[in-house]
Amino acid sequence: MRDSPRTRPRWSFREIGAKANGNVAHYGGGGAPSTIVCGSFSFDRASLKPITQLLPSFILIKAEQARTLALHNTMQALASEMAEQTPGSEVVATRLAEVLFIQVLRAHIASGPERNKGWLRAVFDPQMGTALNAIHDRVNTPWTVESLAEAAGMSRSAFAARFKELLGQTPLEYVTEWRMQKAMQLLEQRDKKLIDVARSVGYESGAAFSKAFKRVVGANPGEYLKRGI
Repeated sequence: MRDSPRTRPRWSFREIGAKANGNVAHYGGGGAPSTIVCGSFSFDRASLKPITQLLPSFILIKAEQARTLALHNTMQALASEMAEQTPGSEVVATRLAEVLFIQVLRAHIASGPERNKGWLRAVFDPQMGTALNAIHDRVNTPWTVESLAEAAGMSRSAFAARFKELLGQTPLEYVTEWRMQKAMQLLEQRDKKLIDVARSVGYESGAAFSKAFKRVVGANPGEYLKRGI
C-alpha cells in the first residue's frame, strides 16, 4: 500500500496482522481513517476452466461508476458486521460477501463497452444469458443451434455469430463442455453407474459419453477418478 504515487509501497498487512484482534485489525492513527475489507472465495469442485479464465484477473470499481450505490451500501453493512461481531455476524458477513461479489460483477459489466466480450458478459446479456441458463438448467436436452437460437429469441445465424463473438466457441462446443463439467461433478459422487451419468448429461450410450469426456477432459471417466483430477 502507499498513500501517494511518489511514495514507496509498503506491505502493510504484515504489520497489521501482528496487531489484529479477531477479524478486525487497527493500524496507525492520527489521520483520516480508512477501512479495508478483505476476503476470499474458494471453489471446491474440479473445473474444466479455472475461475481466472472466466473472470478478469483484476477489477477496479470507482465510486463514480454506474451501479455503485448498492455496492457502497453492501460494503458498509459488511464492514459493520465484521467490526461488531454480534451473534450471527459470520453468517451475515458470508451472505453479504456473496452479494458484494455479484454487485462487483454487475458494476464491472456496466463500466464500459470495452468489456463487452467473454463469458461474464454473455451471462448478463439478455439473449445470450437466456440461452446459457437453458443449457445450464437442462443439460440433458438434445440441444441444437436452432433450438438454442429459439430460446434466445434470435435467428439461427445471428445467434451463432453472437455466441461465437462473446464466448469464443460455438454453441454446441459450449454445450458439450458444460455437459462434461456436470459429469465431473456426478462422477465425484461415486454412487452412480457410468450409464446413469451419461444419461444425466444427455448421452444414451456410455461409449459415446466416454469418448466425448476424454476429448474434453483429457482422460476417460475411469482415469479421471483414479487420478483424482
